[in-house]
Amino acid sequence: MQWRKSSVITVALAAGFALGACSSFDIPSKKVDYKTTTKLPQLDIPPDLARPGGDDRFVVPDGAPKGTATFSNYSKERAGKPAIASAGGAAVLPSVDNVRIDRAGTQRWLVVPGTPDQLWSVVKEFWQETGFVINMESPEAGVMETDWSENRAKIPQSGISGVIGRALDSLYSTAERDKYRTRLERGAQPGTTEIYISHRGMEEIFISEYKDQLRWQPRKPDPDLEAEMLRKLMLRFGVDDSRAKTQIAGAAPQLQAKITRGTEGDLLALNDPFDRAWRRVGLALDRVGFTVEDRDRSKGVYFVRYIDPDADVKTTEDKGWFSKLKFWGSSSKPQSREQYRILVKEATAGAEVQVLDKDGGREKSDTAGRILTLLFDQLK
Repeated sequence: MQWRKSSVITVALAAGFALGACSSFDIPSKKVDYKTTTKLPQLDIPPDLARPGGDDRFVVPDGAPKGTATFSNYSKERAGKPAIASAGGAAVLPSVDNVRIDRAGTQRWLVVPGTPDQLWSVVKEFWQETGFVINMESPEAGVMETDWSENRAKIPQSGISGVIGRALDSLYSTAERDKYRTRLERGAQPGTTEIYISHRGMEEIFISEYKDQLRWQPRKPDPDLEAEMLRKLMLRFGVDDSRAKTQIAGAAPQLQAKITRGTEGDLLALNDPFDRAWRRVGLALDRVGFTVEDRDRSKGVYFVRYIDPDADVKTTEDKGWFSKLKFWGSSSKPQSREQYRILVKEATAGAEVQVLDKDGGREKSDTAGRILTLLFDQLK
């Protein structure tokens, strides 16, 4: 794995040898040990001010839904209505025995007793305790996303590099960065929440023959990192480590996905019932980089835009390594802002996924085929 040295190597070597004389043991390697790229001050908040009054963003509306049951319309309808506070005004950890992992192919998710609003603060605190800064959160959509962070566990911890790395933490850095998106969905079983974690990664690679130029480019989502974070989140909910490892390592059921091409448009067939297909498609959209702007589960529709990842790039010169991130196209290329609808619907055997245009008509362009191919790679 590629890692980099700073220009102060001579000074660091001297410091490393000095420390090496005092210490002869190696720190055990960890699979994940994140160090955030953003520093924020620690805030001390009085306990009575740490949690706002009630939050009804996940409350199921009374009576039959009216009109289009999207999150955006629902939020507007609920605006101004009295809030419903959780019991005791604080988050309550679920029963450990009822926390479990469900799995389909390479996808795993956590099923936890409780509602999304009860579990939101626990999940947010988990990411902060793991070493991340929350870059985006949308409780009304059940989505939060971390900032980019470096996995320090991949830095060698033995030999001279380990000694120097412990002496000067900033001397070595990996050529990889990770971020995670967490989605909280009401579970198929009443009174439960399904928690999905999707990974996005970048790596710095040489782009010239003489290896004198570097560029950040995306790397494939890592299901193993997603599984590791789910395991750690299970521990946060109080599950025993051995039980968490056993569930994470459980055998994956055999699932089938198939793309068919036709004059009326391409189609992705899933060997899943609608409920599971809906959730798996949502996780796949997160993995491959789509921005889900809204969703209407009653109609099986995700409203998405594929945002060029250059949107994550900070172009100012004072952003350090972050300002150098250039991947999935050049900075001069305009962002893709075209909206699509991803339709998930029941079929004779399982479920079907189609790509619709922004007006709800069947999308027949090559773009639809590329979108379904991206989803197929995650769902097969």
